[in-house]
Amino acid sequence: MLPLPSRYTWRLSTPRTDPESPPMPAHQRILLKLSGEALMGDDAFGINRATIVRIVDEIADVTRLGVQVAIVIGGGNIFRGVAGGSVGMDRATADYMGMLATVMNSLALADTMNKAGLVARVMSAIGIEQVVEPYVRPKALQYLEEGKVVVFAAGTGNPFFTTDTAAALRGAEIGAEIVLKATKVDGVYTADPNKDPTATRYTSISFDEAMARNLQVMDATAFALCRDQKLPVRVFSIFKPGALRNVVMGADEGTLVHV
Repeated sequence: MLPLPSRYTWRLSTPRTDPESPPMPAHQRILLKLSGEALMGDDAFGINRATIVRIVDEIADVTRLGVQVAIVIGGGNIFRGVAGGSVGMDRATADYMGMLATVMNSLALADTMNKAGLVARVMSAIGIEQVVEPYVRPKALQYLEEGKVVVFAAGTGNPFFTTDTAAALRGAEIGAEIVLKATKVDGVYTADPNKDPTATRYTSISFDEAMARNLQVMDATAFALCRDQKLPVRVFSIFKPGALRNVVMGADEGTLVHV
């Protein structure tokens, strides 16, 4: 049999080796707690456009890893219920005003996320259906599984409860693996690092130890709820570029508070 012309000869190519698969995130579903003050940037109050865009970029980076993200946001950049109550206003009324402030922040955050190519849904604990849809747990879980970012607005919907407590509550309800508390400092310290140069950062600390040392990680109600539900909390700085991604990937970032 005559050999085939050269153009018909088969050459066994060496199999292509795929590049190393990217590392898997340490958490698949997270609850991110943002303070209202985080949106102010360097402004005295309100929402700083550059700051909210940068925060959304950090969130988008995490969603690209396949992580399901839910967010609880405070309202301190617009109105604080505690402050209103301290100057003679009825505390419940002041807290409801604070809840409405969180709705405003949630709308701004979701709008920025939608413009950045994410799909965000705002769910409110108080009924204002013309503006945002009400919080319904099965619907929130469906949105998360579809890859949407869910922003929980209006705290718990009750006065006298902080947005930290709302974060603990929603985190437990949606089965989040961890609550990520985004702050101005990069973790929990033995003392105020701005006042004490010898203060050191805790890499991890138990709930009981944090309570015994009176470390102000969250308010007592939120802290107790996380401890009872065995829901770990990681405190980190939202102002440090890449910190959110580092936390999600399981890197030594901030302080882990655990059972």
